[in-house]
Amino acid sequence: MSPMESEDHEVALISDGDGLAVIGEPKAVDAFLKSNGLWGHSRSFDLRRLKSLLAVGSDLAQAASEYSANSGRWIKLTEESAKLVKQHGLIPTKATNVSHLMVGIPGKVTSWLQTEQGAGSLLTNPAALSGIAGLMAQVAGQQAMADIVSYLDQIDTKVDEVLQKVDGTVLKDLRGARFQIRRAMTMRDQEGRVTGDAWSEVQNVSGKLADVQGYALLQLEASAKKLENAKSVHGLATEAEEAKPEVQQWLAVLAETFQLQEAFDVLALDKAMDESSEVLDARRQGLQADRVHRLELLTGHIEELLVRMDSAVARANKRLPLTRDKSLSIIDSGNRVAARVHEFQELLGIEAPRQTWEPRKLPPVADFGSKTIQKTKDAAPIAAVGVMAIGTVAIRRGK
Repeated sequence: MSPMESEDHEVALISDGDGLAVIGEPKAVDAFLKSNGLWGHSRSFDLRRLKSLLAVGSDLAQAASEYSANSGRWIKLTEESAKLVKQHGLIPTKATNVSHLMVGIPGKVTSWLQTEQGAGSLLTNPAALSGIAGLMAQVAGQQAMADIVSYLDQIDTKVDEVLQKVDGTVLKDLRGARFQIRRAMTMRDQEGRVTGDAWSEVQNVSGKLADVQGYALLQLEASAKKLENAKSVHGLATEAEEAKPEVQQWLAVLAETFQLQEAFDVLALDKAMDESSEVLDARRQGLQADRVHRLELLTGHIEELLVRMDSAVARANKRLPLTRDKSLSIIDSGNRVAARVHEFQELLGIEAPRQTWEPRKLPPVADFGSKTIQKTKDAAPIAAVGVMAIGTVAIRRGK
């Protein structure tokens, strides 16, 4: 048995399907992650928060202190990190309130129920598992927040400027939610927990965020309708070109609302951790269900937008012989919008195939006629009308 698997240096592995927690003596945790090439992808979380949860209505203060002396690091489940779960054969916990967790100890998964000391003792305590599940949800939310901040920096879209141009009330709601959440997070960092006073200031902020999200989704819907209602290829090209910045802007607004919602969820879980394991589990499951619902709503609007863009590209391709530049512009705009949507979907963990479009291939004679028509339009737009019939005949003969 390796030192990492000895009774004094064992680590416990806990997975909730989205992330993997590695818990144990700090050096053992670091050694385990480094040996698997995953330390650089992990985030630490504070097991001291288990103290208040385990001490509620019990005499587990000493056990809570022992648990909190361990180190905890979290890894997002990717194709690479998920191999650890499979490799070590984690098994479902028997605790009904956290039955979705998979737990185990490297080297002795089948006997973890008999482990009464060290990191393995966490796996036999339902309250401790509830707390760890809550901590894992929190660190997952913090990772999502960091990813969104990086995304917003990369696309360099100023959310306040977007909202200022369209609706001051929506901007006021977002700024209010942003201020309240940041204030509560600052107080949490200073005091180590979410106090009743801090929670009372922030508990209704989720409604403001829902209003801002709803407004942004309506703007995506409006962009989709503009594409649908365009009567000509020229009008369609204009709407598709305008959709490029518009879609990016409203995705940025949505991204910030999701970032703030993740912060709110971290605060909500922290507050529940001071109550009981039952309250914590209920809160965690409720927040998870709410996030799924918000993602489903968002996915519906995004799919509708891409369906309209697909229809626009189909119209553009149909008219490609006679409106070459406009048609190619529509196809290019569609691909740019789809790329931005796909990037946003990946950010929020929405699994969807990447949409791309190509200009249709014309037979040589038709392609030559199409280019000739476009050159004529570029040189003398009015004269182009006179050669349209000639170009059309050439195209038909080429088919």
